[in-house]
Amino acid sequence: MEQKWSNAPYMRVLFAGFTLCVALVTKPTFGIDIYAEPEVIIQNGTTGILRCSFKSHEVVSSSTTVTWSFQSSEPDNKFSSAPYVIFYFTGGKGFPGQIEFKDRVQFIGDINKRDVSIQLSPAQFSDNGTFFCDVRNPPDVTGTMARIELRVVRRESLPQSNTTLIIGAVCGALLLLVLIAIAACIVTRHRTRHDYEGCTSLESVSSQAPQPRKKVESGLESSKCAIPPGPLQGPVIYAQLDHSGSKNSFHKMEPVVYADIRKN
Repeated sequence: MEQKWSNAPYMRVLFAGFTLCVALVTKPTFGIDIYAEPEVIIQNGTTGILRCSFKSHEVVSSSTTVTWSFQSSEPDNKFSSAPYVIFYFTGGKGFPGQIEFKDRVQFIGDINKRDVSIQLSPAQFSDNGTFFCDVRNPPDVTGTMARIELRVVRRESLPQSNTTLIIGAVCGALLLLVLIAIAACIVTRHRTRHDYEGCTSLESVSSQAPQPRKKVESGLESSKCAIPPGPLQGPVIYAQLDHSGSKNSFHKMEPVVYADIRKN
């Protein structure tokens, strides 16, 4: 009896070998990453920049292409139904798309630096909508296009710049520091003046009065800067008093205290 062999196992082996050869020979393909600002606000009638960049594992060449498209957010606009190409870049040259953007879109990027930004001038209210940035760098052709929501507004509707807020905060901090320095200077001068004042005027007057005897002097020194137990007395004035009235009488120095009359 003649044995029959099936061709199915041989076909499977042949197919597996072919797949392995293709996997070894074919260069692997990587995806391309595209980056853009999610939202851009431009004043009506001015120049605005739509920035877009990409990251690719392949070297940029003449086969690299850049496509900018636009879809309006206004229902009555003819670009609202689907994205329309407004700019196309390939082979190192740019080509305008729709006539509404022909003279207003300019390529300002550097494709060798992975920068594919465009400039829109002047911006119009009809430009409100979504701009799409798509880059293909073969064999890196797999990637998701970037989206930029553009808002064209009047000047008074523009958000306040962060630079203005920073300048205001710095000026406020400097003013606060100046006020603190002035207050510290006033307090220091007040304390210094108080320290040099010393005792009361009683000490000043008594120190300038004549001191005939050491006993009186020691008594005066002990009373310096001391708070008297009774009411504050006036300055001490020394006078010569004649108690006998005779010719041979001698003059005696006695302190005469004048009371300090104060209004209660």
